[in-house]
Amino acid sequence: MDSAGNPQDVPVPPVEGVAGGGTAYGWSDGGIDSSTPLRGSIDPREVLTEDLVHVWCLPSTANVGAQEMPRPLEPVNLLAARNERESVQIAIRPKASWGGSGIAGFLQVQCTDLCSTSGDRLLVGQSLKLRRVAPILGVPDALVPLDHPISQISLQPGETTAVWVSIDVPSQQLPGLYEGEIIITAMKSDAGSSTQQCLGRTEKHQLYMELRNCLDIVEPLEGKPLDEMVERVKSATTSLRRVVLSPSFSEFFSDNVPVDMMDEDAISNLSVRVKLCLTVWDFILPATPSLPAVFGISDTVIEDRFGVEHGSDEWYEALDQHFKWLLQYRISPYFCRWGDSMRVLTYTSPWPADHPKSDEYLSDPRVTAYAVPYTPAVSSNVAARDYLQKEVEILRTKPHWKKAYFYLWDEPLNKEHYESVRYMASEIHAYAPDARILTTYYCGPSDAPLAPTPFEAFVKVPKFLRPHTQIYCTSEWVFGNREDLVKDVIGELQPENGEEWWTYVCMGPSDPHPNWHLGMRGTQHRAVMWRVWKEGGTGFLYWGANCYEKATVPSAEIRFRRGLPPGDGVLYYPGEVFSSSREPVASVRLERILSGLQDIEYLRLFASRYGRDEGLALLQKTGVYLGPERYTPDHSPIDVMRGEIFNSCRP
Repeated sequence: MDSAGNPQDVPVPPVEGVAGGGTAYGWSDGGIDSSTPLRGSIDPREVLTEDLVHVWCLPSTANVGAQEMPRPLEPVNLLAARNERESVQIAIRPKASWGGSGIAGFLQVQCTDLCSTSGDRLLVGQSLKLRRVAPILGVPDALVPLDHPISQISLQPGETTAVWVSIDVPSQQLPGLYEGEIIITAMKSDAGSSTQQCLGRTEKHQLYMELRNCLDIVEPLEGKPLDEMVERVKSATTSLRRVVLSPSFSEFFSDNVPVDMMDEDAISNLSVRVKLCLTVWDFILPATPSLPAVFGISDTVIEDRFGVEHGSDEWYEALDQHFKWLLQYRISPYFCRWGDSMRVLTYTSPWPADHPKSDEYLSDPRVTAYAVPYTPAVSSNVAARDYLQKEVEILRTKPHWKKAYFYLWDEPLNKEHYESVRYMASEIHAYAPDARILTTYYCGPSDAPLAPTPFEAFVKVPKFLRPHTQIYCTSEWVFGNREDLVKDVIGELQPENGEEWWTYVCMGPSDPHPNWHLGMRGTQHRAVMWRVWKEGGTGFLYWGANCYEKATVPSAEIRFRRGLPPGDGVLYYPGEVFSSSREPVASVRLERILSGLQDIEYLRLFASRYGRDEGLALLQKTGVYLGPERYTPDHSPIDVMRGEIFNSCRP
């Protein structure tokens, strides 16, 4: 698959309102000449789909915007280990309109199982899933699930739509070459369609849930503040509009009647077929990730948006859903809420340590590190000090205690903050001398300088906090493009005494450095984990994955927090914003985080065979990552690096 850049003589319009710069807004390789446009009434049952739409493929690191221009269609060739997810994008742009007013037309997208010559399969709906890429602030980011194995999508005139194809390879899958197809067919409305004359049970249930959701939103309006009433009405309007504009009612807003499912002969003769080939090789990504990556989930955001009372059965159910859903991304979630002066309460399990659910959470092999709360996550009659002692005593008897950490304060700024960390850590260590305290920071105490310059004071923080912190978690922003400064921080640590160096990103660093802001390049998102591996960090923290502005309705519009770069603290969205589904909707940035964590497993495998220096040399030789301002803007070097590891390490 060609992932080369586009010619530089093509003007690139700016992307306003987002941080960084995308790679796919208005770029064109100039290699596709549109055929003479079709005129008059078009019946897609009599026209090749390729005469109605452009179809081409792009890698998972491409930001496929509405003005992405066509490229040649080529077969997709992917490489994946077992227990790995690989993704690719299919871009579609209409050449003509056949769907009536306001819509270019409808497409049927069908995917087949991926099959090997020995008869093994990767099944649609289980291993192979399709999601539509939806814009957030005009930037392609939300991945909205499509039906399997057949789904319908609508195209807008003059706009490119992308379908995100993900393949999850089970750990037990046999290695080999797996092949399948994505079949794309233009569709015409047909009054005689038996499939649309009577809605199926699935369609009825979906419409029922949408309408029920509207009632749930507007019924409890009495006595609500005006701003909340407005928000609820807007949300209900969005849901109703989604119902009215669904394909089930297309006969009422289109010149044509409802979309008909194409028969097999028509699909066979008229469709565009995207060939999909996946090589599964004999390397299993470990169930327990090599790098502890801990990500925060705001419990207050869940409480506000989903209307669940803290400590209720519905609250536990909501937290459980978010926790389990995020585990698929090789990250270890923790729940959090902020107090005064950036004091933070963090906990991985909302249940007490002696509850069976806590053992289930904390023993899960996918959880590499878990947060223990300093005070109860749910109010109880037990005094905080007694609660802490009891929790620690129980957890220390468990085999998973080695994964425990206490995260007490987010970015202390002055002597009072640092003293608070020292006090709480002393109390914890009185009950558990081997407990690990994690502290995030980007500076020393402003009112008690530890050294002549700010950076030197930052380097001296371990000496100031010792022995009250074991995991020193520093902002990547501090280093700028001087990754050579990392050795100064590492040199201050005492790994022989159990001290570790983790890193984090948040508001900074900014473009062009690796981060997860909306609108940054796809490789810029993926490069966060390349940087972690190259610099030698032993863990990673991200402050929030669902920290959007407060809302009191699940389907309310997503708004990023004021004062933060767009996308900062938001890696997934409520499913209710896009459909009646309650399952969270991932961002493309979250998928790229997963890809980066999987890259670390590849690099660790290579380094285990040939040494870490050779692994670092491979990053540089392939051009994947040389430093925070020098990493590949294109996808091809990533495939080259992964291919070289495959060729060097396969049996």
